[in-house]
This record gives sequence, structure tokens and C-alpha cells, in this order.
Amino acid sequence: MKDSKIKIRWSNNNETYASEGDDWFSTAEKAGLEIPAGCLTGSCGACEIDVNGETIRACVSDIKSNKKSLLKVSLTTDPFWES
Repeated sequence: MKDSKIKIRWSNNNETYASEGDDWFSTAEKAGLEIPAGCLTGSCGACEIDVNGETIRACVSDIKSNKKSLLKVSLTTDPFWES
């Protein structure tokens, strides 16, 4: 099975490559971003990001390829978690 890289464009316009199954936190760090985290169990929603328009929780989701060649990621914000 071919290990194809998944291209990711982040909200800061940096681009990184990842493999299917990689975690969102370390991949975001390579792009110079930090995904906020709270409970790390998917309950609180602090780690929500939008991937090609779909909201996911980064702590309980791995990077998955799709039919598109590029994943566009933006960080969601919640006033409750902002200081």
C-alpha cells in the first residue's frame, strides 16, 4: 500500500504534509499553530477545528485523507475559552 502524503493548508496559510492516522496537534505545531485543548476526551469541544468546512474534535480524530487532494483547516474560536 502506497503511503501518500496529505497536504494541509492551515489558517495561517502555512502548508504541511501528513500521513493518514497522524494526530492533529503535532501536525498543527509543524505549521506554527497550537490547537487549544481541554479535556482531551472529546467532551468539552475546546479542540474543535474546521476541516474543509466540517467541524471535528482534534483530540479524538486522526488525520484522514479524502477525495480532495488538499485539507483546508481553520481553528474555531469560542469566547468561553479565550482569555
